[in-house]
Amino acid sequence: MFVNEKLQQQILFLKEIDDLKQIFRQTVLTKDRRQENDAEHSWHLAMLIVVLSEYSNVRKFDVSKTVKMALIHDLVEIDAGDTFCYDAHDRVMKGEKEREAAHRIFSILPEKQAEEFINLWEEFEAMDTPEARFAAAVDRLQPLLLNFYSEGYAWREHGVKKSQVVERNHHIERGSKELWGFAKALIDESVERGYLQDG
Repeated sequence: MFVNEKLQQQILFLKEIDDLKQIFRQTVLTKDRRQENDAEHSWHLAMLIVVLSEYSNVRKFDVSKTVKMALIHDLVEIDAGDTFCYDAHDRVMKGEKEREAAHRIFSILPEKQAEEFINLWEEFEAMDTPEARFAAAVDRLQPLLLNFYSEGYAWREHGVKKSQVVERNHHIERGSKELWGFAKALIDESVERGYLQDG
């Protein structure tokens, strides 16, 4: 089968990223309690951005660019794997592995697209722009929602405490003060309901 070189590279990239469906997270789905995979997380995150964009601290920001960040930000986990966010040791090792993965995976694409995706991934990681700050905010909010609506399943499984959840998620405020207010109320209610240990 003949296809032009650019299209061939794009198809190979799309085939490669299908592996994201095989990377499982610690959070579980709210109904059947099976582990969420990274592809499901990325889709849900993109939907959070579209639905909740009005709550960004910056009223005018590029929603389309933010959705792109959401869809590509975890592709590096195809190589680097998922890191449990409350595991301090794994988080230290995470950065370099993910950077290497970003360059390998995105370099499958044609050069111009590869550069765009690497830049978007690095922007998300740096959290220095309104788009990256809002994407990072909802990236933290999404697992909070899944934990709350699964009655703290992953939190209870790993003995996570309220102070850890607050520390991990407080930068939601940098992207959205309103969503951080909601998240804090959700965390408090999780403690009251016994989904999350106080302390």
